Amino acid sequence: MAHGTRYGAGNGVAGAVTGAAATSLGMPSIASYVELSQPRFADVVAGCHEPTVVVPLLLSTGYHIRHDLPSAVALARGEIRIAPPLGPDPVLAAAQVDRLREAGAHPGQPVVLVAAGSTDPAADDDLAAATELLASRWGSPVRRASLAGRGPRMAETVRPGDAVSPYLLAPGHFASLATRLGGAAGAAVVADPIGAHPLVVELTVRRARESLSHGRSLAAH
Repeated sequence: MAHGTRYGAGNGVAGAVTGAAATSLGMPSIASYVELSQPRFADVVAGCHEPTVVVPLLLSTGYHIRHDLPSAVALARGEIRIAPPLGPDPVLAAAQVDRLREAGAHPGQPVVLVAAGSTDPAADDDLAAATELLASRWGSPVRRASLAGRGPRMAETVRPGDAVSPYLLAPGHFASLATRLGGAAGAAVVADPIGAHPLVVELTVRRARESLSHGRSLAAH
């Protein structure tokens, strides 16, 4: 389950991650989206008649995890196991460091982690943890900004010469906004979104396996 975007390349990330993880697991799969793209997650889950594991390709807790996911799963006819969202996790921080290096960021350069943002207070702790994980992996200070919802904005946080690390899975509206606002604030580097990084595939596989072993299960109707 991914958020969904009107950008085809963004939805392609979810498809690539889902397909590669399914190949590793030896399971059939489908990439679905909460909104803005097809197939819709609620429709896919409503048609599930066999045991299914749902892996949210989302980087923190928020409205989609706490409300959209359980509402949709309640309509399923088969047994559903729900994995936690991908983030926060040290694996994502490692993938962000790779993207920073690919963009030309150098060791010791101050970094701003930029998240899409959420109106759900439950997301605050997750984003703080993601910031700490990136700082630990990068080895220099990391500050945090949000593009929407709660938290400081990029204009308040990014300083000339900073590197910007989008805490975003895929290209789309928020990634484009991060690039534009980072440039306007004087950032020296704006990295690409995390994307279908091999580490993201490995993390998706791990989330699925953990859920199948001891995850939360919702019984069939």
